Amino acid sequence: MEQRQLRAIWLAGFAVIVIAPSLLWLSVPPSVTGNGIRRISLWSNLSVVTGLLATSAMVCVVVLPSRIRSLNRAFGIENIIDLHRFLGIVTASLVLLHLACVVAADPTNTALLNFPEAPGRAQNATIATFGLVAIVLLAILRRKFDLSYEFWRTSHLALAVVVLITSAMHIVLLNQLMNDPTFALVLTALAVAVVLVFAYRWIWRNIYDQSTEFLVRDVRLENPTVATLVLEPKTRNRDGSTTSWAFAPGQFAWIRLDRSATGQEHPFTIASSAHDEFTEFTIRGAGDFTRRIRRLQPGQPVWVDGPHGAFTSDLTTASAGFVLMAGGVGITPMLSMVRTAAHRGDPRPYRLVVVASAPEDLFFRDELATLRRYIDLEVTEVLRRPRPDWSGPIGGINSELMGLVVGDIGDPQDLDYFICGPPGMVVDAMNVLDEMSVPADRVHTEQFDFV
Repeated sequence: MEQRQLRAIWLAGFAVIVIAPSLLWLSVPPSVTGNGIRRISLWSNLSVVTGLLATSAMVCVVVLPSRIRSLNRAFGIENIIDLHRFLGIVTASLVLLHLACVVAADPTNTALLNFPEAPGRAQNATIATFGLVAIVLLAILRRKFDLSYEFWRTSHLALAVVVLITSAMHIVLLNQLMNDPTFALVLTALAVAVVLVFAYRWIWRNIYDQSTEFLVRDVRLENPTVATLVLEPKTRNRDGSTTSWAFAPGQFAWIRLDRSATGQEHPFTIASSAHDEFTEFTIRGAGDFTRRIRRLQPGQPVWVDGPHGAFTSDLTTASAGFVLMAGGVGITPMLSMVRTAAHRGDPRPYRLVVVASAPEDLFFRDELATLRRYIDLEVTEVLRRPRPDWSGPIGGINSELMGLVVGDIGDPQDLDYFICGPPGMVVDAMNVLDEMSVPADRVHTEQFDFV
């Protein structure tokens, strides 16, 4: 299915989740159901609508980062995470607005804020509210206090579970909408959707899905800080051959070194061709996890959750050519693209710009030189801290450099541009492409920033 179709389907699904419950409340005739709300005041209606919107938005917040492949392929991981953050803030704001409407509808409800004396429904609402605020603050303050990714991830997940459980208990103990058969069905369906997503994400994929288990074939040390992990699927066909693992060039996957629902995992871009027998990840050392990867031995199992992402040249089949801009290990998706292009005999031009600090940070130079025999590939190397004998471009990506890179392959607006690297490099490249009036839908970026 094409990316536009996937986007349309997912957008329609999210729209139904967010809008349908509130529209249902506003469209049915006023009534009293059990201990339900008598809809006779504006503030009473607003308190219910804001509560329903917050509940619906919370469901979307849970679904977005659940690693559903079609969802990641439809929007790309950066857009998914950005929307997850945005809806998280929206959900917290709606909850606070819901509390304000509850008090405005009946000022005596301020007594519900007295936690020790409040009924269970109000206590659960208070816990959920503080949990949501804590999630937002933790994400905002992570960089300021230099909190580790592992600490943030564990805290984020624990708080999310608390918020979901206490929010559900608040709705049940409130004894209002759940007494109406229609709303009971709608809210139960949303709860089931959340449970299924959690079960898929944390139990099925992490523990029971046999297709995620791979075996280490080799660990190649590219330099003192960078290594290439070579994997093969553990599952085999009846004839003994390994099963194929289909991915598009430029996609990524999460790697775990333990079969566990709570084990550490980190995202890495696939560097190998989409047609290779084995799958390669080129990884820069950046902590205990990557050091463990460098020490893996052939035959050891690892677990791979993927492929994911829309950062792939396969979604741009109408492109007249490609300009690939990479910084550091951001070259890995570009390697996958040019290696795949060589396997396919792609006649379109590929222009690769590699930005590095020093010559020792320029990877796969010999292989890239070999690939030029099979595809229309030109490589431009740029150093930020060159040695005296360096004769190539220096600094970063600028208009003059891009003019040289694309000068021989036609209209720059007919090309597709892929950018992967440090944030500063990505910003520089985006600014240059904007000066060149390159259409936004021709520019593709990827940065792994999950907070």
